[in-house]
Amino acid sequence: MHLPASPHGRFREIFDGIWFIRGGIKMPMLMPMKIGRAMTVVRGEDGLVIFNSMRLSEEGLAELESLGEVKHVVRLAGFHGRDDGFYRERYGAQVHAVEGQLYTRGMNPQKADPYMEPDHWLTEECALPIADARLKVFASSNPPEAICRLDREGGILISGDSLQHSPEPDEYYNFPAKLMMKRFGFFKPYNVGPGWLQFARPSAADVRSILDLEFQHVLPGHGDAVIGGAKEKYRTLIEGELKGCHP
Repeated sequence: MHLPASPHGRFREIFDGIWFIRGGIKMPMLMPMKIGRAMTVVRGEDGLVIFNSMRLSEEGLAELESLGEVKHVVRLAGFHGRDDGFYRERYGAQVHAVEGQLYTRGMNPQKADPYMEPDHWLTEECALPIADARLKVFASSNPPEAICRLDREGGILISGDSLQHSPEPDEYYNFPAKLMMKRFGFFKPYNVGPGWLQFARPSAADVRSILDLEFQHVLPGHGDAVIGGAKEKYRTLIEGELKGCHP
């Protein structure tokens, strides 16, 4: 049984063949928390490739279909993935997930039985359905997390929970979420995901290795797109304290 569609906006074509769309999600918690998230769609060799999948309304799906044929879904974040199965059932899309990720319900993906498996397990050595795309996997993160780098426009990073850009709450946050996420350090520009650091506990060295990549732009799973100068914009926080990391 797939979860219902989330509220969302319209697609924006950020670069040629790359679209970004923002929306919301209801968190699986007792408190009715609704937060913002974002999805990226890239035109690959055989069709559209979805990153950070977000189930859209019928109107949104019609807009997606106007961009091309949905062929693949790539899961980057260990705490995401709830809508991957919808796109597999609706369009016959192949689901790709980082080796070691689990498809479970709830807030702890390590303490429940998986309800599905991907069609393909991914490592840094695996080819993606986009010719110039490569993964960087955070091996110390639990659950596993990855960033996808596209070798174009000076380097484009597509992130899940690791790199975020939410200077302030958007219209998809409800009042309880605004209060809690502010206390949690969520609302900062060019941010390293505070929830990811605290709960997945990647090593500081692993996080700082992002700066070994060449990139100018970031399309995050939470917040807005960062276009131009992204590496320097994120540098201060990446080189900073990184609360929650283990040594």
